[in-house]
Amino acid sequence: MTNALHLHILGSGSKGNCSLVESPEGLIMIDNGFSRRETLARMHALGLDESRVRALVLTHEHGDHTRGIAVWCKRFAGELYASAGTPAARRGFEELPFHEVEPGEDVQIGDVLVETFPTSHDVVNPMGMRFTAGGDAIAFATDTGVLTPPALRLLADARILALECNHDVTMLRHGGYPRFLQERILSDEGHLSNAQAAEAVRTLVTARTEQLIAMHISQENNRPSLAVRTLAEALGATLDNEIGSAATLERAGGARPLHIRAAGQDRPLTIL
Repeated sequence: MTNALHLHILGSGSKGNCSLVESPEGLIMIDNGFSRRETLARMHALGLDESRVRALVLTHEHGDHTRGIAVWCKRFAGELYASAGTPAARRGFEELPFHEVEPGEDVQIGDVLVETFPTSHDVVNPMGMRFTAGGDAIAFATDTGVLTPPALRLLADARILALECNHDVTMLRHGGYPRFLQERILSDEGHLSNAQAAEAVRTLVTARTEQLIAMHISQENNRPSLAVRTLAEALGATLDNEIGSAATLERAGGARPLHIRAAGQDRPLTIL
């Protein structure tokens, strides 16, 4: 059976974030922290057509998620969605025609149901999302210090789970970040660590989950292989190679395996 949804990650990290959910009717963009030229180059590298983008959904107002939106919207006629208060918190967004929703509200975009949930970050009103179409589901959450009960409910039992694994606590504590920045990252309004994500996936990953993607990995305080290894250990998965860039959990009874990998800052990735 062909999966109804695909996830395309153009980049995930502090230098820029943009992903796209693909359904039979088109593409939904999640954030856009890249220039238009860079966004198009990464989309084309994955074989994606910009004319198929029918909506853009904004998770929060930080620049690494929004700095490309104003220019993108000059040639974009699709719908814009953001949480209530978020457009006003970003300079230059006042005149963009955002539909504002409260985290917890659902939005129907073509053939895709978008269920939103509150996240916990040092911004106005951040949110994550679950995308459902044709019996398929993608759950997506980055930039959150904790996972709220609504988040845990909507992140669970998705075929694709894209979850923040921002930092390794030991690397952060012994790295070059000043103490105040360390405390911000470690706070309930900061970012999920590898360990926090690993603890969460013990309950979020089900027999339905086929792809687990470590997102928003810090280039200074983490390593993709470390994030993958931590998730793999939590789930009893086996590393695919010595460098630990991916892992697989084989399942009995003919069930599809679970694949674990990391999203990158500079290498676009498609998850089918």
